[in-house]
Amino acid sequence: MFKKYSLVLVLITLLSVVSGCSFLTKQDDNKNINNNNSQREPEKSEPIELVDPIIEEISKMTLEEKIGQMLMFSIEGYSLSDNTKKLIGNYKVGGFIALGGNVQDTKQLHDLLNSIKVENSINKIPLFLSVDEEGGRVTRMPKEFKRLPTNKTIGNINNKVFSSKIGSSIGSKIKAFGYNMDFGPVLDVNSNPSNPVIGDRAFGLNYTVVSNLGIETMKGIQSENVIAVVKHFPGHGDTNVDSHKGLPIVNNDLERLESLELIPFVEAIKSGVDAIMVAHILLPKIDKENPSSMSKTIITDILRTDLKFHGVVITDDMTMGAIMKNYELGEAAVKSVNAGTDIVLVCGGYDNQMKVINALKNAVIQGNILESRVNESVYRILKLKDKYGLNDHVVSIVNVDEINNEINTLLNTYLYKK
Repeated sequence: MFKKYSLVLVLITLLSVVSGCSFLTKQDDNKNINNNNSQREPEKSEPIELVDPIIEEISKMTLEEKIGQMLMFSIEGYSLSDNTKKLIGNYKVGGFIALGGNVQDTKQLHDLLNSIKVENSINKIPLFLSVDEEGGRVTRMPKEFKRLPTNKTIGNINNKVFSSKIGSSIGSKIKAFGYNMDFGPVLDVNSNPSNPVIGDRAFGLNYTVVSNLGIETMKGIQSENVIAVVKHFPGHGDTNVDSHKGLPIVNNDLERLESLELIPFVEAIKSGVDAIMVAHILLPKIDKENPSSMSKTIITDILRTDLKFHGVVITDDMTMGAIMKNYELGEAAVKSVNAGTDIVLVCGGYDNQMKVINALKNAVIQGNILESRVNESVYRILKLKDKYGLNDHVVSIVNVDEINNEINTLLNTYLYKK
């Protein structure tokens, strides 16, 4: 699908060039034949109507295919399961995330991801294959790999070149397995010392350091043709509740966010971030009813309109305690899409994943989600997949020693130098 987009654009360009050359030649011939007819009107070429191939593709998609693209699900087990096959074959799910429970060793993870790609070859649109690879304590790499330092350690060094190389190291490592998306870097400002979930995952408590180093890490990941998804908008650094367990409530107003938490995200948008993960945080002074992942005020009004972000919005996992303990999952997914979310992330098992699929489909059929709203998201998703040239090609076995040697060189140069 995506190769043909490039072919269409090439053919249009060639047609334009040929038309232009023919027009010039014809004018020159007319001058030679009748150079006394100086008042003759020049011939006019008909304008070429450019067709957006992504819009054309969406017009051919079924509702099930569109909804599938708006979903990212966790994987069952260490090998391709029947449920994962169903999600690919029957529901055309657009992406998967591998978690710690999917990783035994390098060969097993390599085989698992390749098998998912092969299974999806029946579909026209390639998959997002994503992972949480932040470095430090949040890693989903097999134990054979040397760990990268925490963002807090990187923040203490405060070297932009080091951050960029850390990003490219992350990108290179996960790309070797066939991943094309990383949920990182963390752009939260760790402003609350009692925060139970961010801590050393943040580059620090200074928003300038977080912005500078986070953006360099993001660019490093992108340099390996891996999509960087910055997180956790609008900022998870001032919470005292872990959203995996419950719903954090933060009584900061928009003025406070603009002066601190939003700054790294603003800078990331200016620097070309492609995707942003939205957290599950209730900010009563901004939206008293809906957590950020379900808030139209936060996603559409602030992120889209005020900050002018036109990329892909992804929720944090909707089966975290912040949502599951306070909202019905299907209703929460519908509300999130209506708020402006493009991709709903669901990591909590096949039954929950089916619940979200059915809730979104029924909401569109019943008119509770407009299909035009769905089309907006699908357009952004397909545009991003096309931008990075995603495909479902299998990858060769990973060279662990080569990657570890590169990591050692990097750390010896910047972290352990005397």
